[in-house]
Amino acid sequence: MLCAAGVSVSLMQTLIIPVLPELPMLLNTSAANTSWAITATLLTAAVATPVFGRLGDMYGPKRVLIACALCLIAGSLLAAVTTSLLPLIIGRGLQGFGMPIIPLGISVLRSCVPPEKVGAAMGMMSASLGVGGALGLPMAAAIAQYWDWHVLFWFATGLGVGALLLFVFLVPRLPARSADRFDPLGTVLLAAGLVTLLLPISKGAIWGWTSTVTLALFGSSVVIFAIFAWCQLRMSSPIVDLRTTLRRPVLTTNLASIGVGMSLFGMSLIAPQILELPSATGYGLGQTMLQTGLWMAPGGVAMMLTSPVAARVAARRGPKFTLVVGCVIIAGAYLAGLQLLSSPPRLVVFSVLISIGVGFAFSSMPALINAAVPMSETAAANGINSLARALGTSISSAVIGAVLSGMTMTFAGHEVPTLAAFRTALIAAACAAALAALLALLIPKPTIGAAEQDSEEELVPSGAARA
Repeated sequence: MLCAAGVSVSLMQTLIIPVLPELPMLLNTSAANTSWAITATLLTAAVATPVFGRLGDMYGPKRVLIACALCLIAGSLLAAVTTSLLPLIIGRGLQGFGMPIIPLGISVLRSCVPPEKVGAAMGMMSASLGVGGALGLPMAAAIAQYWDWHVLFWFATGLGVGALLLFVFLVPRLPARSADRFDPLGTVLLAAGLVTLLLPISKGAIWGWTSTVTLALFGSSVVIFAIFAWCQLRMSSPIVDLRTTLRRPVLTTNLASIGVGMSLFGMSLIAPQILELPSATGYGLGQTMLQTGLWMAPGGVAMMLTSPVAARVAARRGPKFTLVVGCVIIAGAYLAGLQLLSSPPRLVVFSVLISIGVGFAFSSMPALINAAVPMSETAAANGINSLARALGTSISSAVIGAVLSGMTMTFAGHEVPTLAAFRTALIAAACAAALAALLALLIPKPTIGAAEQDSEEELVPSGAARA
């Protein structure tokens, strides 16, 4: 049931995509302004995921899960009743606070599920991020095509209420795993650093990559993160334990996660455009929005079915092996995509292959992270890993978006990406997956295993433990 909640939360990533082209007319504003409906969710999810994960370790995951569900419901309700841009952006921002449900769910599963089943359970919870994103597109497309766009957010409200009831009545009240105190300064610095990093990545194509605003934000991010690191290394109760985060097994897994996130989102940018472009272009497939969503749906199903298989492979060969295999499958699928863009059925094969690779990769990440961190940092460490994947999707959006917008032709009075642009994007995504595979090969066996940590760990502040 936690996995179902994870899928529901990740649906918010693609919920608004089918109606995004129509939002300027619906809200009587510009396309640049309506793009904030995507950016707001990205920014709040990026900030909330590591912070709420840490709060879950400090105060118990149940109450933080409930808080996440309440934010998701409030944001969905606000977006469902508004016809103005600002309330919609605020509502979408509140929806982003639902994303920490996935690392918090992993923390609950690590504590409650029998050891022989915990790997499969955590793998499915981790993969729910990709499953929801893939299944959300056809569901949202169907709703948007046949009903008013507000129905999307009433649907999201229902999902939020379902998640809330699940957390209240079915999730056990687990004790806090850490006695650390909350770090308000670190939280503010982390939020500021992430916003000044992700905002120019998301808006750079609109603002200009060499504009004063873009460069100033990137520069500010570097300075803020330097101050953040200096403060965190001197705090007895940091919001992010950098000593753990920079431990080689954790660091290499997170770096590989960025590559997997980049390659996953590449498919979401390439395949729908190919499907919806008119066939008169010579390479477009002329599908409607709903047809596109249905052609993409098998990928989400494939990812969901792959996760338990990947968990069994990981139990035999180790999670590092499944991560490498997943990255290799993704890279191979993107290269095969150079020949699989000519028809909708072939594009289904393309998306299914990528989804299988992502299912393998996502399923292995919690096991790799948990093997290198103590129980008291489970949610926080998996929150950082989820953030790494989100950073990968943001970079992918910027890079592939730049490729597709930079190589265009004029068709029926509109600029559309050329076939060469799509092929270049495929090669870029394949390179990201190959780089992730190389980084995964560098993941060492953890020097401190989770079992050893859990058997010795007591409820003491992390700063005291290091002392």
